[in-house]
Amino acid sequence: MNRSLRGLAALAAGSLLLFASAGVQANEPVVVASKIDTEGSVLGQLIIQRLEQGGIETENRLQLGATSIVREALLAGEIDLYPEYTGNGAFFFDMGDSDVWNDAERAFETVRQRDADNGLRWLAPAPANNTWAMSVRGDLAREHDLKTLEDLADYLKEGGDFKFAASAEFVESEQALPAFQEAYGFELTSDQLLVLSGGNTAATMRAAAQQTSGVNGAMTYGTDGGLAALDLVVLEDTKNVQPIYQPAPVVRQEVLDEHPEIEELLAPVFRALDLETLQELNGKVAVDGLDPRQVAEGFLEELPE
Repeated sequence: MNRSLRGLAALAAGSLLLFASAGVQANEPVVVASKIDTEGSVLGQLIIQRLEQGGIETENRLQLGATSIVREALLAGEIDLYPEYTGNGAFFFDMGDSDVWNDAERAFETVRQRDADNGLRWLAPAPANNTWAMSVRGDLAREHDLKTLEDLADYLKEGGDFKFAASAEFVESEQALPAFQEAYGFELTSDQLLVLSGGNTAATMRAAAQQTSGVNGAMTYGTDGGLAALDLVVLEDTKNVQPIYQPAPVVRQEVLDEHPEIEELLAPVFRALDLETLQELNGKVAVDGLDPRQVAEGFLEELPE
């Protein structure tokens, strides 16, 4: 074989190896992760099953860890996709003092633009908002037509009976109860508060459900799974006092370039996740004890095409 033929053969062999390598890379599964909580497992299963339905092979890394762990794994390319919350951009980009997080559209646009520099793409978010909330017993809400925090303020001004269970952090943090009180013009006295040391939302919701010490309201998160089961109603924060925490898929741009159909596959899924729907799905896992895989499968079966 002369030199030119050897060169052509070597070039052809190299091209085949490069093509084979690219083919292997393109066929690698999309690694889907989530945070280590109920909602993370539900959202993660929805993503995995939807991608599999669309013919995209996935690798399950759900329940990977806390926010910092999952975020760093995504930035490092150890995972490809996971559900995150728009409001966490305040911490990711050191913008805790900005008011953009109190507006859903501005919050999403901010994280979308900022993370583009990190090679990440935020896809369309769910309308649900998993932020700090004030909730009341369903019987109280129905009797006095309480739907918003403005309704609660009017109810309190009229001398309505109210006792609220919350953690010390919620009561004392300037961004929590004091912010709600200032915005809506009410103030709860010490007699109207049941402060639970280290209390989480499971404890505060249980206190309201069981009317512990006369409690009929509770600190919650907007999409807590136990809300519907315990007949608790989230009062709408019409003034957007709290940062908006809309869940959205975040994917590495490199992976999205390989699988552009991911965006179209996930858009209708997250679009269907309003507050009540996500509460219900979380409740099936947290309260009814169903497997997140089963819950996601049932939801996707009923999702309009």
